[in-house]
Amino acid sequence: MESKRLALPDQLLAPRRKPFLLWVVASLIILSLFFLTTSFKGRIVTPFFQGFNSVTRNSSLVSWPFSRFPPKNSTASPPANVIGVVLEKTYVGNFTEITQNGSFGDEATSVPKSPEAKSGNLTDSSGDGGVLERPLLGVIEVGNQSLSSNVDDADAKRSAEGKSVENLIAENKNEGNEENGRFTGGGGEQGGHNKVSFEKCDIFDGKWVRDDSKPYYPPGSCPYIDKDFDCHLNGRPDVGFVKWKWQPNGCDIPSLNATDFLERLRGKKLVFVGDSLNRNMWESLVCILRNSIGKKKRVYEISGRREFKKKGFYAFRFEDYNCTVDFVSSPFLVRESSFKSKNGTFETLRLDLMDHTTSMYHDADVIIFNTGHWWTHDKTSRGEDYYQEGNHIHRRLKVLEAYKRALLTWARWIDKNIDRNRTLVLFKGYSVTHFRGGQWNSGGRCHKETEPIFNTTYLGKYPSKMRALQHVLQETKTPVIYLNISRLTAYRKDAHPSIYRMTYNTAEERIAAERSQDCSHWCLPGVPDTWNELLYASLLKVGLGSWKK
Repeated sequence: MESKRLALPDQLLAPRRKPFLLWVVASLIILSLFFLTTSFKGRIVTPFFQGFNSVTRNSSLVSWPFSRFPPKNSTASPPANVIGVVLEKTYVGNFTEITQNGSFGDEATSVPKSPEAKSGNLTDSSGDGGVLERPLLGVIEVGNQSLSSNVDDADAKRSAEGKSVENLIAENKNEGNEENGRFTGGGGEQGGHNKVSFEKCDIFDGKWVRDDSKPYYPPGSCPYIDKDFDCHLNGRPDVGFVKWKWQPNGCDIPSLNATDFLERLRGKKLVFVGDSLNRNMWESLVCILRNSIGKKKRVYEISGRREFKKKGFYAFRFEDYNCTVDFVSSPFLVRESSFKSKNGTFETLRLDLMDHTTSMYHDADVIIFNTGHWWTHDKTSRGEDYYQEGNHIHRRLKVLEAYKRALLTWARWIDKNIDRNRTLVLFKGYSVTHFRGGQWNSGGRCHKETEPIFNTTYLGKYPSKMRALQHVLQETKTPVIYLNISRLTAYRKDAHPSIYRMTYNTAEERIAAERSQDCSHWCLPGVPDTWNELLYASLLKVGLGSWKK
């Protein structure tokens, strides 16, 4: 909060006939009040105004987005050792009411058939339009400290290093929703001389820039990419889509140093849990890390499998580092079940119970969760007689409300079962889809896209599911790092497998494939490599355990 100079009343400045002593005493009192207000601004004035925003210290969400510097119109004094952000407050209540303006890309994003489509005009499936803008920025302090901008960063760092995972992260408050369902706010300073350390920057707010040093591993070099994601193997002719890097506004992020990553993971277990978008990211990380190993045979999936589409548990062992990088298929996170009634047995989804797979990852050192793309009415029996809690089957339940209830079940589970002094928990946000001319199951296309979107006007809405997620993360006791990838994926209409999710024997087969394209997942190498780059930066940012600098 900026200091406001207390102007001396006009009557005190005008010539007076009262005794000179009274004038001196009054002046001293006013000057004393001025200096007291300035000195204790951080401890008295700022908390007072923060109270209007309901900022508390019982939340554990760490999203690692935005810069330490507040927006130009902010009145908050930026702490020197900021490690998170606050977003605009999420309103508690029925999420179907909060998001009535439309959900951005439940499973497919369509584009109007207009001249702008060539430039990347992408709207959500509701036809609402809207811009995928940046979230509103804010600042969080560490713990209950009131830190002014002149606090020495080194002292703040030394103070933070002595804290546990719970104390360092869980004290932060992330207030999460986006105004009217759209990203808002501004970016950081541009230009190298104005950039700050990535620890004090929103690494998820930026743009894509050309980088000929990419990718991290040569196309066709990794045998552990599912055929659906191997666009090079499937004959995609253009390679420009792999020559981009994510450039945050106001800072630079480190490249993913695979050897350093493996050293920090030595003797440990990292697990991806979720749907096929997490499998996309898992295969990317395996390939990046494997590329740094001289003896490639010392990297292998412990069961010997080479295809990973079937549900189950997969673990890649890096023999030289005695560590594993695993994937657990659990597209809903909660349990797929069945219900017996007098009319027969039918499938249900238990919103109140976690999937049976939890025993495969509860003891991991790093866990990256995700879920979202399966939460559509097309994949959940249109919400009728499908969602179950206890012995109750919901006659009809909106998918967004069901999603929120499932996330609450997940949050309760991690609070009860995760050792927060050992395990770092992350949640990867919604990966944006780019279907043009239809949705994922009705002829949507993206196969002629060869460049990212450059004009933010053509971006869609912020996903309503992610607003629901941010709301739930505020309530967890376990520290959670939010990998907010929605915006950076929204730009990349050029990087999906599209028709290159398989090989074709004839021209007729290829033409037929245009009616069934994949504009949800991502080619490898490709965009998921950047997710792992941001994973690496986020783990360095939290700086706990083996991730200390």
